[in-house]
Amino acid sequence: MNEQQKAIVKSTVPVLKENGVLLTTHFYERMFKYNPELKHIFNMGNQQNKKQQTALAMAVLAYAEHIDNPGVLMPVIDSIGQKHTSLDIRPEQYAIVGEHLLASISEVLGEAASTELLEAWEQAYRDLAQIMSGHEQNLYKERLAKKGGWVGWRPFRVEEKVKESEEITSFYLYPTDNGPVADFLPGQYISLRLFLPELGLLQPRQYSISCKPNGVYYRISVKKEIGTQHPDGMISNRLHQHIEEGAIIDLSAPAGNFILKKAHLVPQVFISGGIGQTPLMSMLEQLIDSKANVPITWIHGCRNEAVHAFRLHIHDISAAYDKLQQHIFYDTVDSSKTDHIFAGWVSLNKVPANALYPEAQYYICGPKPFIKQHYDYLLATGIPKDSIHFEEFGPASLAVA
Repeated sequence: MNEQQKAIVKSTVPVLKENGVLLTTHFYERMFKYNPELKHIFNMGNQQNKKQQTALAMAVLAYAEHIDNPGVLMPVIDSIGQKHTSLDIRPEQYAIVGEHLLASISEVLGEAASTELLEAWEQAYRDLAQIMSGHEQNLYKERLAKKGGWVGWRPFRVEEKVKESEEITSFYLYPTDNGPVADFLPGQYISLRLFLPELGLLQPRQYSISCKPNGVYYRISVKKEIGTQHPDGMISNRLHQHIEEGAIIDLSAPAGNFILKKAHLVPQVFISGGIGQTPLMSMLEQLIDSKANVPITWIHGCRNEAVHAFRLHIHDISAAYDKLQQHIFYDTVDSSKTDHIFAGWVSLNKVPANALYPEAQYYICGPKPFIKQHYDYLLATGIPKDSIHFEEFGPASLAVA
């Protein structure tokens, strides 16, 4: 891009801040109208709840703000690239997206979309597509080079279903070719896709791998969304209600950059709400298996003991590993509970100070407000920003200072 084009793109930042979601909503409606086959790739639940539109609007805004130096966005580009490769997004699909994005800019802005503005954004999109596609091709190569690795979709068999709580069930997934499966970094996720008769569509969803790497199978632990017909919960409910042992489902290779940091060097603190503990379970199992020998704090909140998945598993780990502290929060607690059980939502100020190590790495996973609350608390108590890691399920929409 030349300097004039960069200046034009930066001049659209106020418009994107004001009307970014309007633009991306128009974009998705237009793209699905002319390319309905893409509905099999995109999570239609995230279309209905506007998470995808919001996430794209934030990404476009960030790109415009940093058009002079897009390299500062590499952590964001990597997160998006990890998600794209887990969905088997290919370079040719960037051309489709670009066509509809530019058309949407023209249609939404109307007379304000001058020829110069459209040309500037066309070049900006080409540059971004080249960066993204290049990064994703490297990710594909890395996955294919691994023992047991693959790209695209690979059939797996549900070998076992294990009920972990009243709401959460684990699925043990083995490749139908009986070959090895690629190792992964604890905290990563896999994508699976199922056909949803209600929508008449194949739909992909990402689920965190909830076990340590083993080279043989993956385990995902899925919450049943009680009483919902929203597309966002249809895949999870279909897994619970219709996918039995022996069923075949397609998976993509492990992806994601929410992973352990300095695992054998400093204390590790895990903070989760509800189903958010699944990637942290993988991290915890790996730490124990690798004999990391570092202090570990496990903080988890859910409604009650009946919906508390992996409760006994964590208890057994805690009994065998004397450097593990656990602090559990239930909505209500009876008087017989031990001193590590707290009433109410997760509140870090209730956790003993000696469990929140100043030199630790912190991992937070749960709903957006849950992450923001604990991220802000840790910053306020002096924990460095680069020691706090979080993952928001679904399209990333959480911006933290």
